[in-house]
Amino acid sequence: MAAQVDAELVLGGTAARFDRTGARLFGRERESDAIDRGLRDPDGPRLVLVRGERGVGRSAFTRAAAERLRAEGIAVLRVDCVPGDGERPLLLALRLFMALEEHRSAAARRRSARQAAVEALSAVQRGDWAAMAEGLAGALAQPTPATVVVEDAQHADAESLALLGKVDFRRVPPGTRLMVTAVQHTGPDRTEPSPGSGRALEQLARNQAVHTIVLPRLGPEDVTAAVAQRLRAAPDAGLARRARQLSHGIPGALDALLFEWAGQDAIRMVDRQAFLALGAPAPVLPDGDRYVEALRALGEPCWTVAAALSILWPLGRPAQELVAASAELSAEAVHDGIRTLVDEGVVDELPGQGGAARGWTFRVPLLAHAVRERLGPLERGRLSAAAVEALWAGGAPEDPPGRQAPRTPPVAAILAEADAETYLPDRIADAGVLVDRERAVTELTTAARALYPDHERRGMVRWHLRAVRLIEEPTARDLAVLRCGQAAFGCGDYRTARAAAERIVCDPAEGLDPLALYEAATLLVASAGVGRDWPALDRMGTAPWWDGLRLPAMAAVSGRVQALWQLEKWQEALTLLSQTEPVWQSTPDSRALLELFHNVAEFVVGRPDRLTRALALPEVPGLTRDKVFARSVAQLDLLLGTGDLQGGKSLLSARELTPELLPESSQFLLRHLQGQWDEALALARRLMVNGGVLTAVPTHHLLPARTAAILLAQGRTSSADRLVASVRGRANGPLEHFLDHADAAVQRTLGDLGRAEKTLRRGLRAADERGSVYGTDELWASLAEVHAEAGHTVRAAACLERLELLAGQMNSGRTRLLYLLTSAGLRPDSADAGKHLPEAVDLARSRSQPFETAVTLLAAVRANAGPATLLREAYELFGETGATLWRFHTRSAMREAGLVVPGRKQATAENEHLLAILLAEGLTNRRIAHVLRLSEDAVANRLSRLFARTGMRSRTEVVTAVLTGSPLTTDSR
Repeated sequence: MAAQVDAELVLGGTAARFDRTGARLFGRERESDAIDRGLRDPDGPRLVLVRGERGVGRSAFTRAAAERLRAEGIAVLRVDCVPGDGERPLLLALRLFMALEEHRSAAARRRSARQAAVEALSAVQRGDWAAMAEGLAGALAQPTPATVVVEDAQHADAESLALLGKVDFRRVPPGTRLMVTAVQHTGPDRTEPSPGSGRALEQLARNQAVHTIVLPRLGPEDVTAAVAQRLRAAPDAGLARRARQLSHGIPGALDALLFEWAGQDAIRMVDRQAFLALGAPAPVLPDGDRYVEALRALGEPCWTVAAALSILWPLGRPAQELVAASAELSAEAVHDGIRTLVDEGVVDELPGQGGAARGWTFRVPLLAHAVRERLGPLERGRLSAAAVEALWAGGAPEDPPGRQAPRTPPVAAILAEADAETYLPDRIADAGVLVDRERAVTELTTAARALYPDHERRGMVRWHLRAVRLIEEPTARDLAVLRCGQAAFGCGDYRTARAAAERIVCDPAEGLDPLALYEAATLLVASAGVGRDWPALDRMGTAPWWDGLRLPAMAAVSGRVQALWQLEKWQEALTLLSQTEPVWQSTPDSRALLELFHNVAEFVVGRPDRLTRALALPEVPGLTRDKVFARSVAQLDLLLGTGDLQGGKSLLSARELTPELLPESSQFLLRHLQGQWDEALALARRLMVNGGVLTAVPTHHLLPARTAAILLAQGRTSSADRLVASVRGRANGPLEHFLDHADAAVQRTLGDLGRAEKTLRRGLRAADERGSVYGTDELWASLAEVHAEAGHTVRAAACLERLELLAGQMNSGRTRLLYLLTSAGLRPDSADAGKHLPEAVDLARSRSQPFETAVTLLAAVRANAGPATLLREAYELFGETGATLWRFHTRSAMREAGLVVPGRKQATAENEHLLAILLAEGLTNRRIAHVLRLSEDAVANRLSRLFARTGMRSRTEVVTAVLTGSPLTTDSR
């Protein structure tokens, strides 16, 4: 089980499984109480009619009620109705009679069951309604208690249902009850029931002796709970929202949706949470699905009308005329088809003013998608073209001057129930050449730009691609391809972005603007970098690769510099920048970008002055908003990477940006420093699923490294180790020294100082080979502490000297704080410690980072450089961030200092929870002892107390509780 916890916290997540076992009903508490009260009350209704739309869970509801009755020793009989039963009069009555007769005990029989069956069958064959009514009434009146469940009575014959409606239930003894389930498609405002069985069921429901329960759709909270149960994981808000939208809260539709998504690997698990993969489309229900089969069973013209409505329903009432014209059906046939679809629960009628319908919408959006996806491209194109012409005729927007339509289409507007932002561009994209090309390109491009960056991938890239297909002029088409690639990059579709960039860079149209070629080269390198295609970037970092292309010098130089940047070949990049300065200084765009690269490269190699001056300057004039934003994000990430929270906030203020506008990776770095670790982990999980966990260099691996640090501070050692291993790349890629630091921290926590030293030295060696200084301060500080713990004081002192040089060289608050803490830790009795730790405390407080401040306070007290009362503040700060392991160690320090730990009960619970987490991480007692800094005997004693208090008898039970999020008590099992 520990391996399962481990395996979930990896880049990309793991596949979700759809689980139908152990299902419980959600959102049915009120109805369940009502049916239980009715069935148990001697004076309660003898017949309970359970109704609801297709898939709402009538069978599951009655099965659950029946199981509760069986548990109390009450016999439950079952009679199923199937399609075709309605053609056989009195069939249901016969089955009910025979089921009751078979159940009667031998002592209560006045005649044999065989004789009774023969007589009942004869009455049915004769069509003797009165005889059958008398026989059924007699069977129901027998004192032998039983509950009969009649499933799917909508398929039953009308004669039997009418007969039940005539039964005098006052003569039925209290122990005999009927539970009848039936589909109810008609809405509450519809008074005319469908003929046949439908009308008979309505009459039965009006019987005063019958109690009707109508099961509603699930509300938002119940949908979320149902998704969590099916996936055995808490769903992300985005997954829960999409599930509600596509299922409309109907349990059967929800199950079908989750089953298909899980089968397509569209739902990914990270850290016991479920996420919908970025851009995952709605699945297409298979032919065997209940909703598809029900629609197929209606035959023609219902299927054709439903298929057309799947495209046209957002247009409201005009859709009826458009369906008739597009499907070549009469107005009467379309009207009758829509009426049948409403009666059979496929579509809902949207009431309008004066009682007239203002349109129709599919009851289950997932079915609308399934029907629409079954249309061929020609059918979809024709229907979409009809919708586009109808909307354009309504003046949204103006028709091009001089354009004359071949016919006058109906004027339409988009219903409020539809997605007005995506409907028209989706239809234009499907219509293609069947509508005006020029207008289509303009509107697709405008809609795509309005939707940028489209992180949920609602259609922006698709619209750009469709616009490209409609453009015939080569230069204009290449510009559209570039816009498409840039839009794809912005929403995380890096494969499309790279394909678009390669198309332009390798075969540009004649006369294409040099700036466009420069942007295409930039897009190509950036896409390869995000895709971690290091061999390709290695080739792009050489002059020959660019020499073979028909590109201006500005584009070639810029692309080559950026490739070297992605590979963190800083010295080569700086040399190339110096040699080609007149080239890249020639345009505002290239100058702004490569000056940023130049400043950052100098900072990384240990010369921070240029970057410091640049950050104090206003933004470069003349750049587009998206380029200004990209520069600001790059600068912010670098500041946050150095631990400069205050500098990052100042930059946001100067650029008039709020955290909500930032990419999720930048938001993570901000939340991490602010101590908002729950929010940071939620962002990290989503980024792991979507592949956005690796940011641009030089902060390339910062996000997974900081995530691992959070996990480690919570005691999740194996999870942290697994995460670091999952994001490591190849040797010729960017530096991994942030990962090396996180990796070494895990090894130190587990007591493996030898491996920690090797890992830290590997990171420092790789950084030195690239000439990189950025991020090495943490490595030097950790290596000094490792040497000190191992008793190698000379080596520790050498590391401290390097750290002191870095603190003076980089002028960084974080590096200075690391030096102060490391120096005091190595020489706690020296005069320097007495000066350094108070300075460290003041510096940490000024930096306003809760975890960093708490660590500093704890260090100050341990070195006797501050009062023991500082431990209380550190304890609270560790609690605010959720640093469970550090809070445990602080509790120990407080007890050693004679301080009272607040909340004894809470402290005990936290200790047990931490111990359970360590067990779930797969640690042995020896490893746990290293992590908690206790003896193995002390760990064994704590485990014994944990088992004794909870009643659990094994590690497996404890791990199961952790995995399921259950309390550590036997009551939860």
